Amino acid sequence: MDEKKFKEEILDFEDKHLSPYATRNEEAKRRQGTSHPFRGPYSRDRDHILYSGSFRRYVGKTQVIYFAASFDEQLSNRSIHTLQVSQIARTIGKALKLNLDLIEAIGLGHDLGHPPFGHDGEEILQDICRKKKIGLFFHNIHSLRIVDKLADACKGMNLTFQVRDGIVSHNGEINEQSLKPCRDKTEADLINYTERGSQGELIPFFPATLEGCVVRMSDAISYVGQDLEDAIRIGILTKEELPEEIRKDLGRSNAEIIDSLVTDVIINSYHKDEIAYSSNIAERVFELKRFNTERIYKNPRLKARKTTFKKAFIYLFDKFLEDLKKGYEDSLIFREWIFNRGENKGRDYVSNNLPEQVVIDYLASMTDRYFYNTFKQSRKTRSREGKYK
Repeated sequence: MDEKKFKEEILDFEDKHLSPYATRNEEAKRRQGTSHPFRGPYSRDRDHILYSGSFRRYVGKTQVIYFAASFDEQLSNRSIHTLQVSQIARTIGKALKLNLDLIEAIGLGHDLGHPPFGHDGEEILQDICRKKKIGLFFHNIHSLRIVDKLADACKGMNLTFQVRDGIVSHNGEINEQSLKPCRDKTEADLINYTERGSQGELIPFFPATLEGCVVRMSDAISYVGQDLEDAIRIGILTKEELPEEIRKDLGRSNAEIIDSLVTDVIINSYHKDEIAYSSNIAERVFELKRFNTERIYKNPRLKARKTTFKKAFIYLFDKFLEDLKKGYEDSLIFREWIFNRGENKGRDYVSNNLPEQVVIDYLASMTDRYFYNTFKQSRKTRSREGKYK
Protein backbone atom coordinates (compact mmCIF):
# COMPACT_ATOMS: atom_id res chain seq x y z
CA MET A 1 0.00 0.00 0.00
CA ASP A 2 1.44 3.42 -0.93
CA GLU A 3 1.98 6.11 1.69
CA LYS A 4 -0.87 8.39 0.53
CA LYS A 5 -3.49 5.66 0.56
CA PHE A 6 -2.25 4.36 3.91
CA LYS A 7 -2.64 7.81 5.47
CA GLU A 8 -6.10 8.28 3.97
CA GLU A 9 -7.28 4.99 5.46
CA ILE A 10 -5.97 5.90 8.92
CA LEU A 11 -7.59 9.35 8.94
CA ASP A 12 -10.83 8.03 7.45
CA PHE A 13 -11.02 5.39 10.20
CA GLU A 14 -10.52 8.08 12.86
CA ASP A 15 -13.18 10.38 11.39
CA LYS A 16 -15.81 7.60 11.05
CA HIS A 17 -15.85 7.05 14.80
CA LEU A 18 -16.47 10.70 15.69
CA SER A 19 -19.65 12.49 16.73
CA PRO A 20 -21.43 14.44 13.96
CA TYR A 21 -20.46 17.59 15.89
CA ALA A 22 -16.75 16.75 16.04
CA THR A 23 -14.09 18.39 13.87
CA ARG A 24 -12.81 16.10 11.13
CA ASN A 25 -9.15 15.79 10.23
CA GLU A 26 -10.03 16.63 6.64
CA GLU A 27 -11.35 20.03 7.78
CA ALA A 28 -7.92 21.15 8.98
CA LYS A 29 -6.72 24.40 7.43
CA ARG A 30 -3.04 25.34 7.48
CA ARG A 31 -1.23 28.28 5.92
CA GLN A 32 1.52 26.11 4.48
CA GLY A 33 0.72 22.58 3.44
CA THR A 34 2.43 19.70 5.24
CA SER A 35 1.70 16.02 5.87
CA HIS A 36 2.93 12.90 7.61
CA PRO A 37 2.26 9.23 6.75
CA PHE A 38 0.99 8.28 10.21
CA ARG A 39 -0.11 11.42 12.00
CA GLY A 40 -3.12 13.59 11.28
CA PRO A 41 -2.96 17.39 11.13
CA TYR A 42 -3.89 18.02 14.77
CA SER A 43 -1.55 15.32 15.98
CA ARG A 44 1.30 17.13 14.21
CA ASP A 45 0.27 20.40 15.84
CA ARG A 46 0.21 18.76 19.27
CA ASP A 47 3.71 17.38 18.82
CA HIS A 48 5.06 20.69 17.53
CA ILE A 49 3.75 22.41 20.66
CA LEU A 50 4.98 19.63 22.93
CA TYR A 51 8.57 19.95 21.72
CA SER A 52 8.69 23.76 21.67
CA GLY A 53 10.81 25.93 23.94
CA SER A 54 7.73 27.75 25.21
CA PHE A 55 6.22 24.46 26.36
CA ARG A 56 9.39 23.54 28.25
CA ARG A 57 9.28 26.87 30.07
CA TYR A 58 5.83 26.10 31.48
CA VAL A 59 7.47 24.20 34.33
CA GLY A 60 9.19 27.35 35.61
CA LYS A 61 6.10 29.55 35.63
CA THR A 62 3.95 29.62 38.75
CA GLN A 63 0.20 29.24 38.44
CA VAL A 64 -1.03 31.48 41.27
CA ILE A 65 0.84 31.23 44.59
CA TYR A 66 4.27 32.31 43.43
CA PHE A 67 5.53 33.54 46.79
CA ALA A 68 5.56 29.96 48.15
CA ALA A 69 6.73 28.10 45.03
CA SER A 70 10.40 28.31 46.02
CA PHE A 71 9.89 26.22 49.17
CA ASP A 72 6.87 24.07 48.26
CA GLU A 73 7.34 22.33 44.93
CA GLN A 74 4.01 20.52 45.11
CA LEU A 75 2.16 23.75 44.39
CA SER A 76 0.69 23.92 40.91
CA ASN A 77 2.76 25.49 38.15
CA ARG A 78 1.83 26.38 34.58
CA SER A 79 3.01 22.97 33.35
CA ILE A 80 0.82 21.04 35.80
CA HIS A 81 -2.16 23.26 34.98
CA THR A 82 -1.73 22.77 31.23
CA LEU A 83 -1.44 18.99 31.49
CA GLN A 84 -4.50 18.87 33.73
CA VAL A 85 -6.51 21.02 31.29
CA SER A 86 -5.51 18.68 28.47
CA GLN A 87 -6.43 15.55 30.43
CA ILE A 88 -9.77 16.91 31.67
CA ALA A 89 -10.64 18.02 28.15
CA ARG A 90 -9.65 14.61 26.73
CA THR A 91 -11.91 12.87 29.27
CA ILE A 92 -14.87 15.02 28.24
CA GLY A 93 -13.99 14.77 24.55
CA LYS A 94 -13.70 11.00 24.63
CA ALA A 95 -17.15 10.65 26.20
CA LEU A 96 -18.61 13.02 23.59
CA LYS A 97 -16.68 11.33 20.72
CA LEU A 98 -14.83 14.46 19.68
CA ASN A 99 -11.43 14.85 18.01
CA LEU A 100 -8.96 14.10 20.81
CA ASP A 101 -5.88 15.19 18.85
CA LEU A 102 -7.41 18.63 18.32
CA ILE A 103 -8.41 18.86 21.99
CA GLU A 104 -4.93 17.90 23.16
CA ALA A 105 -3.19 20.35 20.83
CA ILE A 106 -5.33 23.26 22.02
CA GLY A 107 -5.02 22.19 25.65
CA LEU A 108 -1.23 21.92 25.59
CA GLY A 109 -0.81 25.20 23.70
CA HIS A 110 -3.39 27.44 25.32
CA ASP A 111 -1.07 29.11 27.87
CA LEU A 112 2.18 29.35 25.88
CA GLY A 113 2.03 33.14 26.13
CA HIS A 114 1.66 33.33 29.90
CA PRO A 115 4.33 35.51 31.56
CA PRO A 116 6.04 34.73 34.89
CA PHE A 117 4.13 35.14 38.19
CA GLY A 118 0.69 34.18 36.91
CA HIS A 119 -2.02 36.75 36.33
CA ASP A 120 -0.18 39.31 38.44
CA GLY A 121 2.63 39.21 35.87
CA GLU A 122 0.06 39.59 33.09
CA GLU A 123 -1.53 42.63 34.76
CA ILE A 124 1.87 44.26 35.28
CA LEU A 125 2.75 43.84 31.60
CA GLN A 126 -0.65 45.28 30.71
CA ASP A 127 0.12 48.38 32.77
CA ILE A 128 3.52 48.79 31.13
CA CYS A 129 2.02 48.41 27.64
CA ARG A 130 -0.74 50.89 28.48
CA LYS A 131 1.74 53.52 29.61
CA LYS A 132 3.91 52.94 26.54
CA LYS A 133 0.81 53.00 24.28
CA ILE A 134 1.75 49.84 22.39
CA GLY A 135 -1.45 47.83 22.94
CA LEU A 136 -2.36 45.82 26.00
CA PHE A 137 -0.82 42.47 26.88
CA PHE A 138 -3.17 39.48 27.12
CA HIS A 139 -1.71 36.00 27.49
CA ASN A 140 -4.15 34.36 25.06
CA ILE A 141 -3.29 36.88 22.32
CA HIS A 142 0.40 36.50 23.12
CA SER A 143 0.04 32.71 22.89
CA LEU A 144 -1.14 33.16 19.30
CA ARG A 145 1.77 35.54 18.65
CA ILE A 146 4.18 32.86 19.85
CA VAL A 147 2.88 30.05 17.65
CA ASP A 148 2.46 32.36 14.64
CA LYS A 149 5.50 34.65 14.81
CA LEU A 150 8.03 33.97 17.58
CA ALA A 151 8.48 30.19 17.72
CA ASP A 152 11.18 28.38 15.77
CA ALA A 153 13.43 31.43 15.31
CA CYS A 154 10.52 33.61 14.16
CA LYS A 155 9.34 31.15 11.51
CA GLY A 156 6.27 30.21 13.55
CA MET A 157 4.83 26.74 14.09
CA ASN A 158 2.53 26.71 11.04
CA LEU A 159 -0.35 25.31 13.12
CA THR A 160 -3.83 24.65 11.77
CA PHE A 161 -6.50 27.34 11.98
CA GLN A 162 -8.54 25.16 14.35
CA VAL A 163 -5.72 24.86 16.89
CA ARG A 164 -4.74 28.52 16.63
CA ASP A 165 -8.37 29.55 17.07
CA GLY A 166 -8.76 27.30 20.11
CA ILE A 167 -5.64 28.78 21.70
CA VAL A 168 -6.67 32.42 21.34
CA SER A 169 -10.31 31.63 22.27
CA HIS A 170 -9.58 29.71 25.46
CA ASN A 171 -10.41 32.35 28.07
CA GLY A 172 -11.56 30.29 31.06
CA GLU A 173 -12.05 33.25 33.39
CA ILE A 174 -15.44 34.16 31.88
CA ASN A 175 -18.55 32.80 33.63
CA GLU A 176 -20.47 30.69 31.12
CA GLN A 177 -23.11 28.03 31.66
CA SER A 178 -22.81 26.84 28.06
CA LEU A 179 -20.66 27.31 24.98
CA LYS A 180 -21.62 26.84 21.35
CA PRO A 181 -19.00 26.89 18.58
CA CYS A 182 -18.94 29.76 16.12
CA ARG A 183 -18.34 27.59 13.07
CA ASP A 184 -18.22 30.34 10.44
CA LYS A 185 -15.11 32.02 11.85
CA THR A 186 -12.30 32.90 9.47
CA GLU A 187 -8.70 34.05 9.60
CA ALA A 188 -9.97 37.62 9.35
CA ASP A 189 -11.87 37.10 12.62
CA LEU A 190 -8.67 36.10 14.43
CA ILE A 191 -6.86 39.17 13.12
CA ASN A 192 -9.77 41.44 14.03
CA TYR A 193 -9.96 40.01 17.55
CA THR A 194 -6.23 40.32 18.28
CA GLU A 195 -6.07 43.88 16.95
CA ARG A 196 -9.17 45.14 18.77
CA GLY A 197 -8.62 42.99 21.85
CA SER A 198 -5.10 44.36 22.35
CA GLN A 199 -6.67 47.83 22.47
CA GLY A 200 -8.84 46.76 25.38
CA GLU A 201 -12.13 46.15 23.55
CA LEU A 202 -14.30 43.50 25.18
CA ILE A 203 -15.31 41.42 22.17
CA PRO A 204 -17.42 38.25 22.50
CA PHE A 205 -15.21 35.60 20.95
CA PHE A 206 -16.19 31.95 20.96
CA PRO A 207 -14.18 28.97 19.66
CA ALA A 208 -14.80 27.81 16.11
CA THR A 209 -14.97 24.14 17.12
CA LEU A 210 -16.72 22.10 19.77
CA GLU A 211 -13.27 20.85 20.79
CA GLY A 212 -12.22 24.44 21.46
CA CYS A 213 -15.31 24.87 23.63
CA VAL A 214 -14.32 21.78 25.63
CA VAL A 215 -10.84 23.17 26.33
CA ARG A 216 -12.23 26.55 27.32
CA MET A 217 -14.60 24.92 29.82
CA SER A 218 -11.85 22.56 31.01
CA ASP A 219 -9.53 25.47 31.73
CA ALA A 220 -11.88 26.66 34.47
CA ILE A 221 -12.53 23.12 35.72
CA SER A 222 -8.80 22.64 36.13
CA TYR A 223 -8.03 25.73 38.17
CA VAL A 224 -11.08 26.35 40.41
CA GLY A 225 -10.37 23.34 42.60
CA GLN A 226 -6.57 23.31 42.24
CA ASP A 227 -6.18 26.94 43.29
CA LEU A 228 -8.38 26.22 46.29
CA GLU A 229 -6.32 23.18 47.27
CA ASP A 230 -3.04 25.09 46.89
CA ALA A 231 -4.37 27.88 49.11
CA ILE A 232 -5.41 25.37 51.76
CA ARG A 233 -1.99 23.69 51.52
CA ILE A 234 -0.08 26.86 52.43
CA GLY A 235 -2.58 28.03 55.06
CA ILE A 236 -4.34 30.91 53.30
CA LEU A 237 -7.68 29.27 54.16
CA THR A 238 -9.20 25.99 55.37
CA LYS A 239 -11.70 23.55 53.88
CA GLU A 240 -14.21 24.54 56.54
CA GLU A 241 -14.28 28.09 55.16
CA LEU A 242 -15.57 26.87 51.81
CA PRO A 243 -19.31 27.69 51.59
CA GLU A 244 -21.52 24.75 52.52
CA GLU A 245 -23.46 24.71 49.24
CA ILE A 246 -20.23 24.42 47.26
CA ARG A 247 -19.03 21.56 49.48
CA LYS A 248 -22.38 19.84 49.12
CA ASP A 249 -22.80 20.16 45.34
CA LEU A 250 -19.19 20.15 44.10
CA GLY A 251 -17.09 18.54 46.84
CA ARG A 252 -14.42 19.39 49.38
CA SER A 253 -11.28 18.55 47.39
CA ASN A 254 -9.89 19.22 43.93
CA ALA A 255 -10.50 15.59 42.90
CA GLU A 256 -14.15 15.74 44.01
CA ILE A 257 -14.71 19.09 42.29
CA ILE A 258 -13.20 17.89 39.00
CA ASP A 259 -15.28 14.70 39.11
CA SER A 260 -18.48 16.64 39.79
CA LEU A 261 -17.89 19.16 37.02
CA VAL A 262 -16.69 16.71 34.37
CA THR A 263 -19.64 14.39 35.02
CA ASP A 264 -22.11 17.28 34.84
CA VAL A 265 -20.63 18.62 31.60
CA ILE A 266 -20.71 15.20 29.89
CA ILE A 267 -24.33 14.54 30.91
CA ASN A 268 -25.51 17.97 29.78
CA SER A 269 -23.53 18.01 26.52
CA TYR A 270 -24.10 14.48 25.22
CA HIS A 271 -25.39 14.43 21.62
CA LYS A 272 -25.48 18.24 21.53
CA ASP A 273 -23.61 20.89 19.58
CA GLU A 274 -22.71 22.71 22.80
CA ILE A 275 -20.74 22.20 25.99
CA ALA A 276 -22.82 22.97 29.06
CA TYR A 277 -23.25 22.75 32.83
CA SER A 278 -26.62 22.23 34.48
CA SER A 279 -27.96 25.51 35.87
CA ASN A 280 -27.37 24.50 39.50
CA ILE A 281 -23.77 23.36 38.97
CA ALA A 282 -23.01 26.45 36.87
CA GLU A 283 -24.11 28.69 39.74
CA ARG A 284 -21.88 26.76 42.15
CA VAL A 285 -18.90 27.16 39.79
CA PHE A 286 -19.49 30.91 39.56
CA GLU A 287 -19.79 31.06 43.34
CA LEU A 288 -16.53 29.17 43.77
CA LYS A 289 -14.78 31.54 41.35
CA ARG A 290 -16.02 34.52 43.37
CA PHE A 291 -14.86 32.84 46.58
CA ASN A 292 -11.40 32.16 45.12
CA THR A 293 -11.11 35.74 43.87
CA GLU A 294 -11.86 37.27 47.25
CA ARG A 295 -10.04 34.78 49.46
CA ILE A 296 -7.07 33.76 47.27
CA TYR A 297 -6.35 36.06 44.31
CA LYS A 298 -6.88 39.23 46.38
CA ASN A 299 -5.25 37.81 49.51
CA PRO A 300 -2.84 40.33 51.13
CA ARG A 301 -0.10 37.68 51.41
CA LEU A 302 -0.19 37.25 47.64
CA LYS A 303 -0.68 40.89 46.69
CA ALA A 304 2.09 42.10 48.99
CA ARG A 305 4.62 40.63 46.57
CA LYS A 306 2.97 42.19 43.51
CA THR A 307 4.26 45.67 44.34
CA THR A 308 7.83 44.38 44.57
CA PHE A 309 7.57 42.44 41.32
CA LYS A 310 5.99 45.41 39.55
CA LYS A 311 9.03 47.54 40.36
CA ALA A 312 11.26 44.74 39.06
CA PHE A 313 9.26 44.47 35.81
CA ILE A 314 9.47 48.22 35.24
CA TYR A 315 13.18 48.26 36.03
CA LEU A 316 13.97 45.42 33.61
CA PHE A 317 11.73 46.86 30.92
CA ASP A 318 13.49 50.23 31.08
CA LYS A 319 16.93 48.61 31.21
CA PHE A 320 16.40 46.31 28.23
CA LEU A 321 14.69 49.04 26.21
CA GLU A 322 17.72 51.26 26.75
CA ASP A 323 20.09 48.40 25.85
CA LEU A 324 18.12 47.66 22.71
CA LYS A 325 17.95 51.25 21.50
CA LYS A 326 21.68 51.74 22.12
CA GLY A 327 22.57 48.45 20.43
CA TYR A 328 24.35 47.12 23.53
CA GLU A 329 24.89 43.57 22.27
CA ASP A 330 26.42 42.30 25.51
CA SER A 331 22.99 42.74 27.13
CA LEU A 332 20.96 39.63 27.90
CA ILE A 333 18.17 40.78 25.61
CA PHE A 334 20.57 40.39 22.69
CA ARG A 335 22.55 37.36 23.84
CA GLU A 336 19.66 35.24 25.13
CA TRP A 337 16.72 36.50 23.10
CA ILE A 338 17.32 38.49 19.92
CA PHE A 339 20.30 36.44 18.70
CA ASN A 340 18.09 33.32 18.94
CA ARG A 341 15.45 34.79 16.62
CA GLY A 342 17.01 33.79 13.31
CA GLU A 343 20.05 33.21 11.12
CA ASN A 344 20.74 36.94 10.72
CA LYS A 345 21.04 37.36 14.50
CA GLY A 346 17.48 38.57 14.81
CA ARG A 347 17.89 41.71 12.70
CA ASP A 348 14.60 41.16 10.85
CA TYR A 349 12.80 40.55 14.13
CA VAL A 350 14.12 43.80 15.60
CA SER A 351 13.48 45.85 12.47
CA ASN A 352 9.92 44.52 12.06
CA ASN A 353 8.80 45.22 15.64
CA LEU A 354 8.70 48.21 17.97
CA PRO A 355 11.58 48.03 20.46
CA GLU A 356 8.99 48.10 23.27
CA GLN A 357 7.32 45.00 21.80
CA VAL A 358 10.66 43.17 21.61
CA VAL A 359 11.23 43.84 25.32
CA ILE A 360 7.68 42.69 26.20
CA ASP A 361 8.26 39.48 24.20
CA TYR A 362 11.44 38.83 26.19
CA LEU A 363 9.93 39.52 29.61
CA ALA A 364 6.87 37.38 28.87
CA SER A 365 9.08 34.45 27.88
CA MET A 366 10.83 34.33 31.25
CA THR A 367 10.27 31.76 33.96
CA ASP A 368 9.88 33.00 37.53
CA ARG A 369 13.42 32.01 38.49
CA TYR A 370 15.00 33.39 35.32
CA PHE A 371 13.20 36.70 35.89
CA TYR A 372 14.34 36.89 39.52
CA ASN A 373 17.96 36.01 38.70
CA THR A 374 18.04 38.47 35.80
CA PHE A 375 16.74 41.26 38.00
CA LYS A 376 19.20 40.48 40.77
CA GLN A 377 22.16 40.30 38.38
CA SER A 378 21.13 43.51 36.61
CA ARG A 379 21.01 45.41 39.88
CA LYS A 380 24.48 44.17 40.82
CA THR A 381 25.88 45.15 37.43
CA ARG A 382 24.45 48.65 37.52
CA SER A 383 25.51 49.10 41.11
CA ARG A 384 29.12 48.31 40.15
CA GLU A 385 28.86 50.76 37.27
CA GLY A 386 27.45 53.44 39.54
CA LYS A 387 24.18 53.54 37.57
CA TYR A 388 21.84 51.89 40.01
CA LYS A 389 20.60 53.50 43.20
